[in-house]
Amino acid sequence: SPELKAMSQRLVVAKMLTEKKVYSEIVKETGASTATISRVKRALFDNDTYGYTLVLDKIAKEENK
Repeated sequence: SPELKAMSQRLVVAKMLTEKKVYSEIVKETGASTATISRVKRALFDNDTYGYTLVLDKIAKEENK
C-alpha cells in the first residue's frame, strides 16, 4: 500500500539521519523529498516523540540476533 511504502521510506530516512548522512545522499538513495527529510529530522531530533527511535532500536536489535 502507498502508506506502507511511505512509512518504510521515512524509516530509511530516519536511519540515514542517525548515521549522519547528508540530505543530498538521502534524496539520492531514497527518493524522499527534502521536505520529508526535514519532517523526519524534526520528529527524530527536535520533538519529545520517540517513535522513530523506538522502531529503529527494535530493527537494530532484530538485525543483531
